[in-house]
Amino acid sequence: MSDASTNSKFGLWSQRLFAAILLGGQVLVHLLAGKIHRRNTLEQMAVVGPESLFITLLVAAVIGMVFSIEVTREFVSLGAGSTVGGVLAIALGRELAPILSAVVLAGRVGSAFAAEIGTMRVTEQIDALYVLKTDPIDYLVIPRVVACCLMLPVLTVFSFLIGMVGGMVMAEPYGISPTVFLNSARNFLSVWDLCTSPIKGFVFGALIAIIGCSWGLTTTGGAKGVGQSTTTAVVTSLLAIFISNFFLSWLMFQGLGKVSL
Repeated sequence: MSDASTNSKFGLWSQRLFAAILLGGQVLVHLLAGKIHRRNTLEQMAVVGPESLFITLLVAAVIGMVFSIEVTREFVSLGAGSTVGGVLAIALGRELAPILSAVVLAGRVGSAFAAEIGTMRVTEQIDALYVLKTDPIDYLVIPRVVACCLMLPVLTVFSFLIGMVGGMVMAEPYGISPTVFLNSARNFLSVWDLCTSPIKGFVFGALIAIIGCSWGLTTTGGAKGVGQSTTTAVVTSLLAIFISNFFLSWLMFQGLGKVSL
């Protein structure tokens, strides 16, 4: 691939990223004005929440079990088996539950947003909305943003709970009873740890929805353009999730770390 082609693609990506930032500002202004299409919002909440629940919980359960398999034996050999539950609880509550839920949602829902709205763009359905005096931001974008912002924190909480159950089940064969596991989690976790997971989910949900919708609205080039928009929307969403997670973690947990064993 030539340097000119690479620079062209990076330039296009930068323009679309800037458009996504502008779209985020427009969404905020419209939300403050109370412009919410309730029926579309409820439909999107069903798509984002219940229809994504099974795969999200499956991923969380597997991650919780794998964590216990990898960590419990080492902790038991070091005489720290009673801390496994607390370590898993902190890992899930602070990082794994919100990150994994967001990654699943970016792949399943963010890509669908980009593909659906992108198809509407290349088939001139977006222009038809303008003819009907309907703002695409109110009708298409805001319901998806609200749905992701409300549903991803809920999915994150369920992921945390199922991940803990999976870890607890796999820790028992190593001699760590459910009582010891749960007591450890209670001693390690603070109220703030439990609050940060939904907060991260809210931010990640907004990023996924805005990026997916923006990439869809800026789609050109027919079916090929829709495919490219879908792919780059998912990649950009993942980058946004990981980068924002770093800054959120830095703001939320800097200076924390005291626990009572």
